[in-house]
Amino acid sequence: MAMAPRYPEVRIRLHSRNPFAWVSAIRQALRHSQVDDREILQFTEEALGQHDPHRIREVCSTWAEIEVR
Repeated sequence: MAMAPRYPEVRIRLHSRNPFAWVSAIRQALRHSQVDDREILQFTEEALGQHDPHRIREVCSTWAEIEVR
């Protein structure tokens, strides 16, 4: 069973599977949602600390709702 993301109200719709595009979009959405800068930094460090693109996308999915078209 998949767990709900940390910020389920942050919903991202992407056309790219590029993990760096995911990180950028989530950072922007978190800022737009007025999430604390420390939380955004924690997300960024957690996501970009991964070396596998699949793992970066997994981390992104734990922070926001993501729809890939």
